[in-house]
Amino acid sequence: MEANFATINSQIGSPREPLDRLAVDHMLSGYVFVEKLIDGKIELFSFGQLRMFLELNALVLCGRDKQVRLDSAQHLAATDKYFFENEDGGIRDVVEWHALHANESAWKRAAGVYIRILSEPELFIEGNHRTGTLVMSYILAHDGHPPFVLTAGGAKDFFDWSALFSTKRKTSFLLRWQMPWLRRRFAAFLAAQANPGFLRPHSV
Repeated sequence: MEANFATINSQIGSPREPLDRLAVDHMLSGYVFVEKLIDGKIELFSFGQLRMFLELNALVLCGRDKQVRLDSAQHLAATDKYFFENEDGGIRDVVEWHALHANESAWKRAAGVYIRILSEPELFIEGNHRTGTLVMSYILAHDGHPPFVLTAGGAKDFFDWSALFSTKRKTSFLLRWQMPWLRRRFAAFLAAQANPGFLRPHSV
């Protein structure tokens, strides 16, 4: 994926920032954290665990390096404030949307939550796409499905979907009208990307 990123980036409507080794390492740290949440039976969408969303965001931005986090302390503090005080579709919107659709498939819930994270106003100041990918992976893995891992084959479609979601506004009538169709189509995309090879083997 990293080696093919420049080619993919030239083909999408809204080019992304270059994908370097550090960004990949940060995402890997995020996947490890998602696995810990699953193993620890941490319910990410309970109101008592909302700081786990902030930790996922900090991981994709800063990784686990303590010095990098110290250097980024001002930004992380601003993200913390924005995350909790944004009343125009912030974390409460995401959690309540997920609760309202608790009986739907993990694919549809993951798709819907990703749309809610990316639509305006975005959930975080920075790193919404990457953090949203980890949150989707948590939802999928929680129900026994492979996590979502971006591959070269699905990258263009994923970035195009993400760019579309970023143009939507959470509180708009248009998104309320389009939401069922958008999440159904995006859920189908996620299911088509599922690779059992990304599941951790369990010992017998």
